[in-house]
Amino acid sequence: MTSLPESRPPRRLGLVIDLDTCVGCQACVVHCKEWNTGGYPAPLTDQDPYGAEARGAWLNRVHGYEVGQGPDSRTVHFPKSCLHCEDAACVTVCPTGASYKRAEDGIVLVDEELCIGCGLCAWACPYGARELDADQGVMKKCTLCIDRIYNDNFEEIDRVPACVRTCPAGARHFGDLADPDSAVSRLVAEREGYDLMPEMGYRPTNKYLPPRPRKTAPGYLGAPAALEPAKPNGGFLAWLDRVLAD
Repeated sequence: MTSLPESRPPRRLGLVIDLDTCVGCQACVVHCKEWNTGGYPAPLTDQDPYGAEARGAWLNRVHGYEVGQGPDSRTVHFPKSCLHCEDAACVTVCPTGASYKRAEDGIVLVDEELCIGCGLCAWACPYGARELDADQGVMKKCTLCIDRIYNDNFEEIDRVPACVRTCPAGARHFGDLADPDSAVSRLVAEREGYDLMPEMGYRPTNKYLPPRPRKTAPGYLGAPAALEPAKPNGGFLAWLDRVLAD
């Protein structure tokens, strides 16, 4: 089995995703697929892409959920990819050492030369963030686009993951979550960002910002009262934990 780095990485690069801003347009999904099919870890293959049972490997997906009932309901779009956990179960169960966590920035990667496609990492990940590329017989996952964020040939504005660069709503943010003064850390503090399924104990790097209370125009017929802010121990977050646990 594989060991995690002995000490906490000096940087923890990751994403902060705003569930209040995401509109579910799928732009991040498409750009992720496009970039990672042509870059590292290329390619992301598809089977029968134009047929009735098209399937393939995707590193980023956006799910839509209806929360609440009647006039109090709202649609929440929930992007999901690898969370680059500090205590990554996918790393510790890997029998060949193919899954590993970088000591310098906390990014979790797969060495495809060592991967045997056994699927243990996918079974161990409670977030469903690993996918088998059936054509290549190896596991694929989000890399935070390391071929972009460390590419000195890019302009600084482009040295972010493809999903962040393409998001038209500005719902995705990238940075160092080990630095309390970074823009992403301040955003998490200001908006009460949270870990996904913290009870699992894997300490994901990526954070989610909860939906804000709904505002309605005064005097609107049948306008619902503002939704209560999501709280870690109840409401939307408790519901989301139950959905992902099913």
